[in-house]
Amino acid sequence: MLFFFRNAYNMVLHKFGEKLYAGLVNTMSQHLKEMARSIESAQGGLFLEELNRNWLEHNKALQMIRDILMYMDRTYVTTCQKTPVHELGLNLWRDNVIRSAKIKPRLLDTLLDLVHRERIGDVINRGLMRNVLKMLMDLGSYVYQEDFEKPFLDAASAFYKLESQEYIESCDCGDYLKKAERRLYEEIERVSHYLDAKSEVKITAVVEKEMIANHVDRLVDMENSGLVFMLSDDRYEDLGRMYSLFKRVSNGLGLVRDVMNDHLRETGRQLVTDPERLKDPVEFVQRLLDEKDKYDKIITTSFNNDKTFQNALNSSFEYFINLNPRSPEFISLFVDDKLRKGLKGVSEEDIESILDKVMMLFRYLQEKDVFEKYYKQHLAKRLLPGKSVSDDAERSLIVKLKTECGYQFTSKLEGMFTDMKTSKDTMQGFNAFISATESGENPALSVQVLTTGSWPTQGGASCNLPAEILTICDKFKTYYLSTHTGRRLTWQTNMGTADLKAVFGKGQKHELHVSTYQMCTLMLFNNEDSMTYKEIEQQTNIPSQDLKRCLQSLACVKGKNVLRKEPMSKDISEDDMFIFNDKFSSKFFKVKIGTVVAQKESEPEKQETRQKVEEDRKPQIEAAIVRIMKSRRVLDHNNIVSEVTKQLQARFLPNPAVIKKRIESLIEREFLERDKSDRKLYRYLA
Repeated sequence: MLFFFRNAYNMVLHKFGEKLYAGLVNTMSQHLKEMARSIESAQGGLFLEELNRNWLEHNKALQMIRDILMYMDRTYVTTCQKTPVHELGLNLWRDNVIRSAKIKPRLLDTLLDLVHRERIGDVINRGLMRNVLKMLMDLGSYVYQEDFEKPFLDAASAFYKLESQEYIESCDCGDYLKKAERRLYEEIERVSHYLDAKSEVKITAVVEKEMIANHVDRLVDMENSGLVFMLSDDRYEDLGRMYSLFKRVSNGLGLVRDVMNDHLRETGRQLVTDPERLKDPVEFVQRLLDEKDKYDKIITTSFNNDKTFQNALNSSFEYFINLNPRSPEFISLFVDDKLRKGLKGVSEEDIESILDKVMMLFRYLQEKDVFEKYYKQHLAKRLLPGKSVSDDAERSLIVKLKTECGYQFTSKLEGMFTDMKTSKDTMQGFNAFISATESGENPALSVQVLTTGSWPTQGGASCNLPAEILTICDKFKTYYLSTHTGRRLTWQTNMGTADLKAVFGKGQKHELHVSTYQMCTLMLFNNEDSMTYKEIEQQTNIPSQDLKRCLQSLACVKGKNVLRKEPMSKDISEDDMFIFNDKFSSKFFKVKIGTVVAQKESEPEKQETRQKVEEDRKPQIEAAIVRIMKSRRVLDHNNIVSEVTKQLQARFLPNPAVIKKRIESLIEREFLERDKSDRKLYRYLA
């Protein structure tokens, strides 16, 4: 080898470099043509092996030639701008072997055939494929692309176009997606084994186009297996596969999101407008929570916690929850059910979890002030008789509401808890006062003093208290007013409870836990054995609707019927007779007699609540208008409506007609004035 090196060196040194270079080209070309004929003669599967063997020999020889002609490479080749020896050897191999008339088409057909056979499940020699394709890459990326990659991608496109059509006709959506996913991963694996790494993007794009993009609409809408079916049937794995595959194609996820959104809105609309479901508010809200949990799990598990899907979910829930104007009331009733009765075997952490879920629904409400109105009523009915499952749970929800809506939203609710604590201290002082000043036995009295405005009190809902009770009540009133000047007390008998000791036939004794109205009714029977409805109404002065519910609970509930009703029926009429039931018995000493109430508001009650809400909104709208005009000084009508809506939408969506009326009211009271030249323009009067 040293001899050859010296001869080559001397030839270049004595200006024979061109002759040496030309001789190299001629000799190597002749040798490669001989190699080509040898490769062409190889039969069947030996063709690639012969090609690979000759390529390895050529590479080895080329390495030796480059070492021998190193001096020529450094001087003559550089000076005369010739192709370097190694690159020259590759080019000659390309032109005389790879691109020879007989080898080029045969090589391409052989390679594509092997890929096709592998796709249909045959086992091929991947090592040989890797060597041959690496040879093409070594010859230059353009050789690999022109001689193999482009035809390979065209063949793949034709193959997957045909296969996808066969699958779409014979498979359901879930199975089709599995096959598409498998094909995609096969191509990615194929790249890792013997293709150029840069081919991965191109071949996956082909599979994505032919197997996914061209069929997205049909897959999503496929009957009994498409997206709606998967959502309804909780097919989390199939949904996850659809998400990952559709994410690869343009607007694939947009289509999935839109179909999910439409389906959810329609499902939710049916849920909140179905008359049967509206009969049970607790079940109504539970269904909403279940639906929310279901889609939260789908988005978390199958849709990679995609924020765009979460936003679509929130938008859908906000849409259909507000289709039902009673949603705020029902959500409050649901909270009341959980915090009043509690859940057997459920820990505080579980109750906290339920409250967190309720807050998610609360955020969707457009009329949060309506919820506040109902929640205040229900909270009062839990706090006053001590029926709340936990003060901590109650306060926890108020903290959540405060975080969500601000201090103003919860100030009255917090005032209710303050009143309860203050009342407890007041009663300790009153009991000490009674013990110190009187020696006789008095009925035990427990009073909660409620601040006007904080509690949902009902004016005029009073009754005639029995003389024994009225006496101790007057003593409390005297005591309280002696320590608090300038205050006025009004008894809210519709909100109280009492414990009565009763003796029935054969001396059987029971302690009855009843409402104040029930106590007033029962104590009439200390002097009378029977009374008509009309007589009871006249003596107690209990409002008719409340009295009927009271008597229903005392006479018509099995196991709690301390009164008998004639004639016996669930409905109460003015001619009914009520008789003390001396045969009443119970296995319990303490008997709790609840009041028969409608869980939902009656139509008149609903209208009254709505009217109160509308009245409460008026000063809030006016305050917002004044704030805006004080800042802007001059503003047109449409912009005022827009700004007021923006400020108040956290609590409710104000009606533009109501905003207009409040503007007119402010003009009458000289807070605003109309512009003299443009009646739609308003000016703030300082």
